Amino acid sequence: MLDPKLLTNLPDDPDVIAPDGSEIRLIKSPVPSSSMVHVLLHQGTTTHAVYHVTVEEQWLCVAGEGKLWKKDKKTESITKLRAGVKCNIPVRTIFQFRSTGNTALEIILKTTPPWPGETEAVRVKGKWKPRI
Repeated sequence: MLDPKLLTNLPDDPDVIAPDGSEIRLIKSPVPSSSMVHVLLHQGTTTHAVYHVTVEEQWLCVAGEGKLWKKDKKTESITKLRAGVKCNIPVRTIFQFRSTGNTALEIILKTTPPWPGETEAVRVKGKWKPRI
């Protein structure tokens, strides 16, 4: 279970900028078989579209509003994001997300297996024009 205090103690500055352009703040994962981060996407911005080569992600939106576009070989969908919405990003699924509300979009993200490094995410053409 995620300790709620972890979210109140996040640093002001991101630990890293993700390949999609979102801000990443590292969180200690409760299990060694995954990694966890806090993702922040500023109001009115849209990420670059990417897919992951080897990892699956589980998302929990904790603040803000947005949209998540996903596309695989068989399906394409858009999910409305708001606090409490959960979703998965399977391996090799193309995805892109945007912040559409009056505040930043914030997501807690678990990656299984743990994030292997910068070559994991591959940029591709998405549904929307990136605006970071």
